Amino acid sequence: MSPTSAEPPHPERAAAPEQAVTPERADSGQGIHAEPGRATHADPGQGARTDPGPATQVERPGPDGVAAPNGPVVSRQEFDRIFEAVRTWGRWDPADRGAWNRVTEEHVRRATGHVRSGRVVPMALPWNTRPGPDNRRPALHHMTDLGDVESPEPTTHKDFLAADYHGKGVTHLDALSHIAYRGRLYDGRAAHESVGAAGARFGTVAALGPLVTTGVLLDLPAVLGVRWLEPGRAVRAKDVLAAEKALGVTIGEGDAVLLRSGQVRRRAELGAWDPDTASAGFHVDAVPLLAERGVCLLGGDGDSDVRPSPVPGVHSPVHALAVTAMGVPLLDNLDLEALAAATEEAGRYTFLLVVAPLNVPGGTGSPVNPVAVL
Repeated sequence: MSPTSAEPPHPERAAAPEQAVTPERADSGQGIHAEPGRATHADPGQGARTDPGPATQVERPGPDGVAAPNGPVVSRQEFDRIFEAVRTWGRWDPADRGAWNRVTEEHVRRATGHVRSGRVVPMALPWNTRPGPDNRRPALHHMTDLGDVESPEPTTHKDFLAADYHGKGVTHLDALSHIAYRGRLYDGRAAHESVGAAGARFGTVAALGPLVTTGVLLDLPAVLGVRWLEPGRAVRAKDVLAAEKALGVTIGEGDAVLLRSGQVRRRAELGAWDPDTASAGFHVDAVPLLAERGVCLLGGDGDSDVRPSPVPGVHSPVHALAVTAMGVPLLDNLDLEALAAATEEAGRYTFLLVVAPLNVPGGTGSPVNPVAVL
C-alpha cells in the first residue's frame, strides 16, 4: 500500500460519468444478482474499453440517483465507530502476530484437505523494474558477478535485488507495523515509539513468520460475467455474501480471503493506469462482515481498498481497519489470473494457501510469492 496522494485522472483518459462502471452498473448499489452455482468468465470479446485509463469517479449520486461506484460516502465519525467495533486489541499473545494467531495446527490440518489434484499456482507479479503510472518506484535488478571474467572453475553468476516494495508494482505482504491510525499501531502501540529509522520493534514481518491456511477466492468478475471490475468499483458486504452463494463458499474462522477484480487482465489488455487514482476494492461496509467471520488475511490483485476512498480524510480505510484495528495483514498486488482459471476448472474456490514472507527483523512487510495448492 502506498500512501501517496491520488492525482486526478488525465483529462484525455477520463471517460464520461455514465461509463464509470462495468455492465453490472445497472445493479450497482443493489448488490450482485447471480444464479447460485454459476460462476463463469465472460467471453473475451465483451466489455472491453478503448482506453486504459479509468473513468472519473465521484462521491455523490449521479443524475439517475445511482450511488457512485466507489460506494456511499462514510463520514469520519462513522468510520471511527466501525474501527472501534472491529478492533481486537488485547486479544492475542503474541500481539504482533495479530489475526494469524487464529490459525492453529488444526486449521492447518483442515486446510490440507483442500488439496486434491496437487496443482500448484503461484500468485506473485513478475519482479517489476520498469517505471510506469502503476510503478513509481521500480524494483532493482542487476548483475554483480559474471562468470566470464573468472578463471577458477566453476564460474559463478550473481545478481542484486532491491525494492521499495510498499507500492503498486511488487507483490508484497503488509505487516502490522505498516499502518497506523491516529498515531497508533495495532494493539494500541504508539507508532512513534514502535517504529524508527532502524525499523519496527513491534508488528514486524519477522514476528508474523509463514502462514499455511485455507484460502478463499472471491472472483467477482466470474460472478458477474464480466472481464474485470472497472477501477473505482467498490465491493460491498452484500457483494461478498452474493459471491459466497454464487461460488459455493463460506468464509470461516482463520481463512484468508483473496479478492479478484481482474485488474491484471485489464492492464494486460488496455495498458497501465494510476491505481492510486482509481482501483476496485473493498468498501468499508464489507469489513465488519469479514471481521465477524474471523478472517486472518486479506489480499487481492489491487491493495484491498477501493479508490477513490469513500472516507474523506482517510486515504486507505480498509488498510486502517484490517491492519490497525483487526490485526489482519494484507497481501497487495497479487496476480490472480492463473488461480481464477484453476478454480474455475476445478469447480471450487477454496484451496491450501501458503504465504512465506522474508525473515526481515524490523521489517514492515516483505515481497512475497504466495502459493495456492488445489
